[in-house]
Amino acid sequence: MTSLDNTAKTSRRLRPAPPAGRAYQGRIHGALAYRLGVDILNGVYAPGEVLPNEIEAAAKLAISRSAYREAMRILAAKGMVESRPKTGTRVTERERWNLLDPEVLGWMFDTEPSESFIASLFELRLITEPAAAELAAQRRTEAEIATMRAALVTMKSETLMTEAGRRADLEFHRTLIGATRNEALVSLSSSIEAAVAWTTRYKARHNALTRDPIPDHERVCDAIAAGDPAAARACMDTLIRMAHQDTRKVSAA
Repeated sequence: MTSLDNTAKTSRRLRPAPPAGRAYQGRIHGALAYRLGVDILNGVYAPGEVLPNEIEAAAKLAISRSAYREAMRILAAKGMVESRPKTGTRVTERERWNLLDPEVLGWMFDTEPSESFIASLFELRLITEPAAAELAAQRRTEAEIATMRAALVTMKSETLMTEAGRRADLEFHRTLIGATRNEALVSLSSSIEAAVAWTTRYKARHNALTRDPIPDHERVCDAIAAGDPAAARACMDTLIRMAHQDTRKVSAA
């Protein structure tokens, strides 16, 4: 490949970063990390490929070299790139990417995630959340039950098609996990919440919320409130399997 070909290839890829997203509003390096992260997830930059060097990239994008370096640090912290002396910054193998980083999950759903990736998120939920519900049934407080019931009221009135309804859904799942009193499980809560949030948004984006999921949540809450671990586990298992079934309808549509 000639140097002219290389230049054209780089020019096509180095697009100006869009306005900064959720966590990086007004920060150029965050907007650039988002753009490059989405490009990596979309395969624009393949594992093993060297990203443009900071001098070239900074000039092309009209940003400072320090902003570009900071964007690379963000991606490196998420396991998506690594820098080596004299060889530049390369995209790492997918197995090294921190796909459970809440921000990376957001980037995944800003693209069109594969059916297999969505299935893997629901498998993660099936591994963790039924067990969490079982523990919560044994350890919850009355205050936590009240919080979960208040979230259900909001979910019912606002529906999961609205931002307020989805926030209440996250509050429900966050409170449930907190009620386990298990520090290791609670440390996973941000990833689990992100998986819940983005799969729900994905269904809403495709107008796929044709089945009301609130009764499934109510059964989970009732079992936890009743102090019935087996029922809480079974109800949460059903909730997740039904949610996955709803999501599969999006892919089949």
